Amino acid sequence: MTGIVALYIFMLAAFTGYEVIARVPVILHTPLMSGSNFVHGIVLVGAMVALGSAATPLEKSIGFIGVLLAAGNAVGGYAVTERMLEMFKSSGARGGKGSGAKAGH
Repeated sequence: MTGIVALYIFMLAAFTGYEVIARVPVILHTPLMSGSNFVHGIVLVGAMVALGSAATPLEKSIGFIGVLLAAGNAVGGYAVTERMLEMFKSSGARGGKGSGAKAGH
């Protein structure tokens, strides 16, 4: 694949992604992003494959940055999902430490 074709695919993907995300209502952003955590894992695997097949120092550095960003994206997605799911638990299921008054005080 030539550099021009790769640049064209990247620009097309970026434009398509922007158009899709821009049309999602604000209230649905968090659930949709939390539900798409599997995509972050696939991106991470792709970045690791690209890093593994890198030959030049420039390719290796770009691949390393890609792995770092993809890993941060995946971890952040799961953290957001955990916090969002925590909001839907009842107050008794959260552990309740410090949520009630102490006896005798």
